[in-house]
Amino acid sequence: MLSTNDAYYSLLATILLVLAFVFPSQGQLSSTFYSTTCSNVSSIVRNSVQQALTSDSRIAASLVRLHFHDCFVNGCDASILLDEGGNITQSEKNAAPNVNSVRGFDVVDSIKSSLESSCPGVVSCADILALAAESSVSLSGGPSWNVLLGRRDGLTANQAGANTSIPSPFASLANITSKFSDVGLDTTDLVALSGAHTFGRAQCQFFSQRLFNFSGTGSPDPTLNSTYLATLQQNCPQNGNGSTLNNLDPSTPNTFDNNYFTNLLISQGLLQTDQELFSTNGSSTISIVNNFANNQSAFFEAFAQSMINMGNISPLTGTQGQIRTDCKKVNGS
Repeated sequence: MLSTNDAYYSLLATILLVLAFVFPSQGQLSSTFYSTTCSNVSSIVRNSVQQALTSDSRIAASLVRLHFHDCFVNGCDASILLDEGGNITQSEKNAAPNVNSVRGFDVVDSIKSSLESSCPGVVSCADILALAAESSVSLSGGPSWNVLLGRRDGLTANQAGANTSIPSPFASLANITSKFSDVGLDTTDLVALSGAHTFGRAQCQFFSQRLFNFSGTGSPDPTLNSTYLATLQQNCPQNGNGSTLNNLDPSTPNTFDNNYFTNLLISQGLLQTDQELFSTNGSSTISIVNNFANNQSAFFEAFAQSMINMGNISPLTGTQGQIRTDCKKVNGS
């Protein structure tokens, strides 16, 4: 015969079991999420990215950045893809960090179109961004990883959040560290993910403050290598075209490797926020930069893990959100 306590705990266990069935957990993301509903999702995405790379050497870096700028605002919910219209009165595309800068939307639309043909209504736009980022890195010589899937798409955009949450290239290391911490990412994640600047381009307007009058001193940023400074001043003259593109990594601009970190050791980080990782006295980031500069495998391993960590920022799962038919707009709008 059960004691009163035993009967109570037995009843409690039964109730919890029933609740688990009635209200299933939103669950964790899983690399096998589409194994039965869209088994070729990864190859469709990879083939589309590979095709895009044949005509646009920048697109790999652009797709990684798109995923990053999505995840830092409302979590990884593809809110960055929404155009204005319907209930979306202010698109994240028009936020200061994104306008005339973030790109790759046409490739995402192409991937979505292929997936809708193959597995209609199944794969979310948020998962497309995560998969496209991995393909972009691995096709450019970087690491591969098992992308965790099962995100759903958000119903709203957050332009104000994009303006405040996405790290700025003009910010201090303390400010950037805080923004990473706000979304659950640590210092290793910060340094590893900054290593995505091993490929891609940046416009003059995002670093020209370092070239002539840094922080009101009337002189260039003292942490800039003088030879590199002269090259950048030529590419980005005072009062010149602020949208002129410059390689983030002057040595291997389209290859995903650890040269970003070896560049920092010789004061050739392009953005203020790049060089600060190595040139901020006493910072815990310095030893991580040294490790990644000396050991590409350590960087690749850390980068893959940090991309998984970033992809886990507040995803919508289960019955939350929706699977958009068109990544640019909420269904029915």
